[in-house]
Amino acid sequence: MILRKLTGDAPAVPFPKGAVDSQMHMYLPGYPALPGGPGLPRDPLPDADAYRQLMGWMGIDRVIITQGNAHQRDNGNLVACLAEMGDCARGVAVIDEATSDAEITRLSDAGVVGARIMNLPGGALNLDHLEAVDARAHAAGWMVAVQFDGSDILTHLPRLMALKSRWVFDHHGKFFRGAVPDSPEIDAVLQLIDRGNCWFKFAGVYESSKEAWPYRDIEGLSRRIAAHAPERIVWGTNWPHNGITRTEDYPNEVELAQLVLDWLPEGARDAVLVGNPQELYGLKPV
Repeated sequence: MILRKLTGDAPAVPFPKGAVDSQMHMYLPGYPALPGGPGLPRDPLPDADAYRQLMGWMGIDRVIITQGNAHQRDNGNLVACLAEMGDCARGVAVIDEATSDAEITRLSDAGVVGARIMNLPGGALNLDHLEAVDARAHAAGWMVAVQFDGSDILTHLPRLMALKSRWVFDHHGKFFRGAVPDSPEIDAVLQLIDRGNCWFKFAGVYESSKEAWPYRDIEGLSRRIAAHAPERIVWGTNWPHNGITRTEDYPNEVELAQLVLDWLPEGARDAVLVGNPQELYGLKPV
């Protein structure tokens, strides 16, 4: 696994007290990859100690750990990571229509606050399960993290408009066929946000962009969405950047955060890092 060494002066991004990283993954020994998903990251596994170093270096106080696709529908690693990280961490798990009420209660007690849909290769649960997961999450008071190719958002729009839970559209929308700020696809995102239960996540911009740094194709649409509703933007590191395979391509977390946070309207940063994720994930206010 590629993990960038944290060296040098204090980061230039002034993270406020209570800052939340809304998107990261973590892996502990003893939880193998399961069929249907990608393999585990190469050793050394990106574990709690490695992430604590990143938190301390960047000034992050709280974290949302998202169930990794390698573990598919087995939340064992996620629950173990939440126990290891303690009260600063909450989790987004994978559940489906067959998940028992007792299991959802167990996951809630362990710190799970959301459920995940990933309609992309390797995802444990696709959009076929959207309504069932939404119903279970809503009953539990959880949010739902939804990830799909945003280029297809007009096809999925009626179903997304009907969601009852608080939910977040992941990874800058992943408009894989491209999108411009004034496109019907971005109009649809704003329409969803205006319903009052949809957020948009700034995380893993390099996964959504068709360009290299500084990802100008994603900048424009992200700026339009953030200008329209800065109270509905959350941010995440996407650590440990599992899709990066070459050391020279591994991002500098501070530079990446500074880049995308500069796309926010003036004065919105503290809300994006603290208040917005508190509302989305049901966290205690700081």
